[in-house]
Amino acid sequence: MSSFGSEIERLRQHFKSHSKVKEYQAHSAKVHSVGWSCDGRRLASGSFDKTVSIFTFDRERLGKDFTFRGHSGSVDQLCWHASNPDLLATASGDKSARIWDARTQKCAATINTKGENINITWAPDGQTIAVGNKEDLVTFIDARTHKVKSEQQFDFEVNEISWNKTSDLFFLTNGQGCIYILGYPELELQHVLKAHPGTCICIEFDPTGRYFATGSADTLVSLWDVEELACLRTFSRLDWPVRTITFSHDGKLLASASEDLLIDIGEVETGLKVCDIPVEAATFTVAWHPSQYLLAFACDDKDTYDRKHDAGILKVYGFSSD
Repeated sequence: MSSFGSEIERLRQHFKSHSKVKEYQAHSAKVHSVGWSCDGRRLASGSFDKTVSIFTFDRERLGKDFTFRGHSGSVDQLCWHASNPDLLATASGDKSARIWDARTQKCAATINTKGENINITWAPDGQTIAVGNKEDLVTFIDARTHKVKSEQQFDFEVNEISWNKTSDLFFLTNGQGCIYILGYPELELQHVLKAHPGTCICIEFDPTGRYFATGSADTLVSLWDVEELACLRTFSRLDWPVRTITFSHDGKLLASASEDLLIDIGEVETGLKVCDIPVEAATFTVAWHPSQYLLAFACDDKDTYDRKHDAGILKVYGFSSD
């Protein structure tokens, strides 16, 4: 117990001295999605304003580098390639997915799909991009040829999609509180896990490959063993549906956010609280840096009457507060 005790104390002390939040104007409207490139040198944000902003990160400094334009609808979710720090994919309400190259600052491909897209995930092996739309159709795209490989229509509400670390299992969370696990590429159903009594909203795999976590409308986050497919523990400090979760680079921390006015950071091994980040509005996207304890996030516009206030702001927590 003492090793766990000293570890959580070490983490708590770290955030006591690294609790500064820096804010950056990224967009002219609400930020829907944030994500770091695999080398941690770039931070991307996708927005209701139809653009993707790319920031460059160097020695505690984050500066806006350029903006990708091209989508004719809201950019709802983005994901970076797991091993190529230049490539980024986006899902949009304009019935397309796009691949962008941050090195050339150009759109590398536009893939037309059948509906308004709301989620996207790039397989860790880099070969396939899956994109889901509002009608619960998931389209699988060959990341090299940019051609649609297959499509799968689901007869339930698909909330979020993800791959396991070896890219041979495809996970979906659904409106009945279940996690569906399909083999890839044959897409045969392998398991259905009854994870939550409420809608299962988000899913995230930890970088070490041992766990995945899901967040639910029942306000709980559940942590699962990848091999055993068993629920190990739940985090229950939020009062509102859990919209977004992210594991730290070392798999030690799990951040979760909701319409609560704080982002919860818990220790994965014990489930205990490490710290929280006060926020002024609902938070719909969080992402840990791939090698440091820096958390990027974006909140809803704070004041419904004054739309301009806080719209399009990207925030990063974890800078030295000295």
